[in-house]
Amino acid sequence: MGIVLHGGKVITASNSIDADVRIDGEVVSHIGKGIIRTGDEVIDVSGCLILPGGIDAHTHFDLDVGFTVTSDNFETGTKAAIRGGTTTIINYATQYKGETLKQAFENEYSKAKNCYCDFGIHMGITDWNENIATEMQDMVDLGATSFKLYMAYKNNLQVDDGVIYQVLKRSKEIGGLVTFHCENGDVIDALIKEAVNEGHTSPKHHALTRPDILEREAIARVIDIAGLLEVPIYVVHLSTLMGLDVIRMFRNLGRKIYVETCPQYLLLNESLYEHEGEKYVMSPPLRKKSDNQALWSGLVDDFIDTIATDHCSFNYHGQKDLGKDDFRKIPNGAPGVEDRFALIYTYGVLQRRLTLNQFVAKISTNPAKIFGLYPKKGTIAVGSDADLVVLDPNYQTKISAKTQLQNVDYNPYEGMVRKGFFRYVFLRGRRMVENENVVGHPCGQYIHRNTFSLGGEIYV
Repeated sequence: MGIVLHGGKVITASNSIDADVRIDGEVVSHIGKGIIRTGDEVIDVSGCLILPGGIDAHTHFDLDVGFTVTSDNFETGTKAAIRGGTTTIINYATQYKGETLKQAFENEYSKAKNCYCDFGIHMGITDWNENIATEMQDMVDLGATSFKLYMAYKNNLQVDDGVIYQVLKRSKEIGGLVTFHCENGDVIDALIKEAVNEGHTSPKHHALTRPDILEREAIARVIDIAGLLEVPIYVVHLSTLMGLDVIRMFRNLGRKIYVETCPQYLLLNESLYEHEGEKYVMSPPLRKKSDNQALWSGLVDDFIDTIATDHCSFNYHGQKDLGKDDFRKIPNGAPGVEDRFALIYTYGVLQRRLTLNQFVAKISTNPAKIFGLYPKKGTIAVGSDADLVVLDPNYQTKISAKTQLQNVDYNPYEGMVRKGFFRYVFLRGRRMVENENVVGHPCGQYIHRNTFSLGGEIYV
């Protein structure tokens, strides 16, 4: 006996068809007409879209930043994610100074309790040595096949260009993929010191000390280093027109550069720093409206491949407001995992910036392919995990912190209209959400990911 979603329109990155979807156990077993059997549970989803579960490839749950910890742990963060149509997240594990990668992985894995969606782990590298090079293979063997390097946060997370070269070289040997936070941390550090010395310490100066040209410079630099090795890279949270222009130039020359942006860089802008600006302190910071427009264009023409959230939540009261008079004390980050799916559907698809197929590609299929999850995740196909979202397009409401599950006391998209209603969300065949209520219990599993070299290509 299976479950059949009857009467909906199935949307993948490449097709849109009127078809039923049959779930047997944890996987999709049939797609088409005439697939209902005696004893099946038939769910009428007429008028609804049936989409692959969203994949958020950039989250920070239960992150210790030294003086405070994010307000969302894996339980609250994944519960919010599943309610908002995201069935898989990939969380960043930070290797703190003096730690091995094994210790960092084990620490992260031990935190991932009571998850409502499936999860993978990226490995952040901040303390490089020869032993870490050996451990990179160990991480790949554990299914953590991607690594992150920070070009910002001087004297904390930032690595130098020599380390970038060595990590990229090693990743090529083991079939991994390296993701990059692209900002020039050395110059940012100098600009911050100048601003503080001149008495400029309000939240808006967080943005002013991280100008767009420093994202462009870092992107160009890491592309050049990767070019020496002919190895692909992945740029996280692209925020600027300048950075996109560099990526366009090099992609047109044949370089393999995969690119992520986030809803905040598509929908919010720097004017928000003028009132309760602490809420919007994140790195990179919010940019100009012209940058918003450029990034939408980058999504349309496929120079930007994925939309993640960089979900890194801190409460306004008691965490972010500690730095209202000194932006250096504001923990960087904002929530978003619950709203990504609906925001991009509303402001991407319904405003005719993206087709439904592009929408699925950016929020599910492309991250699945790039990060070794496809075709188990990221599509609706026979044999794929039954991670399914049934979206009723005939619904409109407003985003509000009062109704969110994210464990944070504000929402950066407060008051924005969102369209679409999550009738159902299934995780590996389990009904987790019904009419936007989480009805399932924590059953998320760790996902052992393939190497990039086994399937990272998204363009053929």
